[in-house]
Amino acid sequence: MSAGEGGFTPRKERMYRWAGWGFLGFGVLTALLNAFLPVPDYQKLSWLMVGFFVASGLGALGVLRGWIPRRSKVAEYGEALVVAIFLAILIRGGVVQAFKIPSGSMLPTLEIGDHLLVSKFLYGIRIPYTGTRILRLRAPRRGDIVVFAYPVDDSKDFIKRVIGEPGDVVEVRDKKVYVNGREIDDPWGRHVDPMVLPEGYEKRDNFGPVKVPSGHYFVMGDNRDRSYDSRFWGFVADPRIRGKAFILYWSWDRERHLPRFGRMGKILR
Repeated sequence: MSAGEGGFTPRKERMYRWAGWGFLGFGVLTALLNAFLPVPDYQKLSWLMVGFFVASGLGALGVLRGWIPRRSKVAEYGEALVVAIFLAILIRGGVVQAFKIPSGSMLPTLEIGDHLLVSKFLYGIRIPYTGTRILRLRAPRRGDIVVFAYPVDDSKDFIKRVIGEPGDVVEVRDKKVYVNGREIDDPWGRHVDPMVLPEGYEKRDNFGPVKVPSGHYFVMGDNRDRSYDSRFWGFVADPRIRGKAFILYWSWDRERHLPRFGRMGKILR
């Protein structure tokens, strides 16, 4: 196949044309959806991602029209960068995503400064601008550590452990957790305050019973006396759940300014 103007083959010309108009069109469409579609923020694509698609589309069309020289370093490096970022977006959106632990609500399982990977494929790939999932392997289960969009503020992500599944009746009595009238085997929970707050004073140590609605989950932090969770702000809807945390890949002790090598590679249970 002979090369065209600027060293482009007809096939590469077509690739740039399809990529340029496709990325630009997708970027403009998602910008309009972000601006006008009345759905929660956690269901929308980030504006940074929207900007990437618009800029990539304009860049590809710019190369085609000669605004950017085809043999320039800008075109060469730009093409490699766009492909790398696009693949990273696909992986982050449907396979795995990295998160950092900012608080101690999941101690001792997760420490401040832990960096973990979250499987997004296990619970199904979420279609942007909807609450729909596809290719779901299974639903969240009791004991899963999940990352989710905080129900009170879509811009924040929380991490907790699933305690109650849809249809379960959850209750806390004197710090002990009961599901469907039976005390659960709770190897995850830790209590640092020996005082039991009386019923009616606060929800921390005595709560419920409440029934988990269909399509929702009741979550709690492992650090039970220091966790702001479903006892205080309610249930987590299934579409809000981003994925299941499954491994620590890095951990940084900010007090000693040293890495915690012994925690790296830890499988989360």
